[in-house]
Amino acid sequence: MTSDSLVIIPTYKEKENIERIIRKVFSLNKVFHILVVEDNSPDGTADIVKRLMKEFPDQLFIEERKGKLGLGTAYIHGFKWALQHGYEFIFEMDADFSHNPDDLIRLYKACMDDGADVAIGSRYIKGVNVVNWPMGRILMSYFASVYVRFITRMNVQDTTAGFKCYRRKVLQTINLDKIKFTGYAFQIEMKFTAWKLGFNIREVDIIFTDRTQGESKMNKSIFKEAIFGVMELRWRSMRNKIKPAK
Repeated sequence: MTSDSLVIIPTYKEKENIERIIRKVFSLNKVFHILVVEDNSPDGTADIVKRLMKEFPDQLFIEERKGKLGLGTAYIHGFKWALQHGYEFIFEMDADFSHNPDDLIRLYKACMDDGADVAIGSRYIKGVNVVNWPMGRILMSYFASVYVRFITRMNVQDTTAGFKCYRRKVLQTINLDKIKFTGYAFQIEMKFTAWKLGFNIREVDIIFTDRTQGESKMNKSIFKEAIFGVMELRWRSMRNKIKPAK
């Protein structure tokens, strides 16, 4: 079953969610393919994916890595795989249902029909659309985006969002080997780089729901990387260090 769209789902210890999220994506009215980038989960996540690959041999793929190497490197691995396999629209999505798979179609239409080069599933277009987060985490995330906009001057409301659709040409133009950060700062760096290279970024209003199954991967070091990484991004931009891939 052919498709122009690939959903990249990084996984580490997602046995409670991975089968449900895969089946939900494959139930949508549009055909999507899925690439799971699996970081050697000790809970058998990879075994579940491999079992499902027998049921969906032309839609579901897995790339296994040797260990937990970071969200950013997982996506970069997936981006390169997607480009090698000819996909036109490449998506980032979490395995834990914090991103509603139904919104994949809305992100696709933002690029396919509305001319966006990057479509972002945004929590902060109409106030704060986050469910099941404690108030402290909501405030930290919201004001992190305010901080990023202030430092970078980038006109994106949800700068740390991890639910996105890229047109192929964006990932071909960005020098993926130069992307440095791995956590929240990776999401900021990819948006900032696309923006500096002149691509059309559009935000799509979504509701973000915190996971109910499995373990959160958030920690203080991820926020620390984002805070200091933003200043480095601005400095690199001022020195004209952000250039398209050759």
